[in-house]
Amino acid sequence: MNEVNESLEKIREVAKKGTERKFLEGPHSRWKELMFLLKVMRQFIKGFRTLHFVGPCVTVFGSARFKEDNPNYDLARKVGGAIAELGFTVITGGGPGIMEAANRGAKEAGGISVGCNIHLPIEQVPNPYLDRYVTFDHFFVRKVLLMKYSYAFVVMPGGFGTMDELFEAITLIQTKKVENFPVILMGKAYWSNLVELMEDMLRITTIDQRDIKLILVTDDVHEAMAHISRYAIEEFKLQSKLRVKPIPILGESSPKVKVS
Repeated sequence: MNEVNESLEKIREVAKKGTERKFLEGPHSRWKELMFLLKVMRQFIKGFRTLHFVGPCVTVFGSARFKEDNPNYDLARKVGGAIAELGFTVITGGGPGIMEAANRGAKEAGGISVGCNIHLPIEQVPNPYLDRYVTFDHFFVRKVLLMKYSYAFVVMPGGFGTMDELFEAITLIQTKKVENFPVILMGKAYWSNLVELMEDMLRITTIDQRDIKLILVTDDVHEAMAHISRYAIEEFKLQSKLRVKPIPILGESSPKVKVS
């Protein structure tokens, strides 16, 4: 309860200060710019230290607005459990909705569940199914961490934020800034218009066939996991259960995994 109250207080402080608005105002004094840079560096370091020992991850993106009685929540819960059973850590944006469902599924399957939360003017607190989480002030810092530790990206139905994260991932893959990690779009009906748009992009050559080769659109959790196994585990000879060992003397620790 104390952690939740502390998170709420930090969110209120960020809202009052208007951190993102100040960042977007343009040039400030050299001193303020240096202080901003140091603050961002501090958040990156905190994120790296928090997530360094969680092991190979699969990131699940999706809307924060779906409630427990929504079919997409149930699907994300199954996806989270299936990812954990493959041996991966499930990482999300740490909030409610799809994020909560995926983290919940991972926990129920005995896997590791982590989140990269964000301070927002509208209060978002970490969901209760996280073994470990870190909260950021800036979306760009959060996105780097969500991408950094993942070998696959599962994208559930969502809004502008989900689209931003989806296209960030496939742009990094397209431009070879990251490896050809698989991207799975869960929910054929929801993504049908986007698939048509990508087919148009392909037709007029703004993208190539290889750009969408690793994108799978499916409603089937088993098909999604087989795709991850083929293009994340087998392709990169990945040992999904292999995790970096912490050094306790440096204050490092790994999340505890429930043994079933």
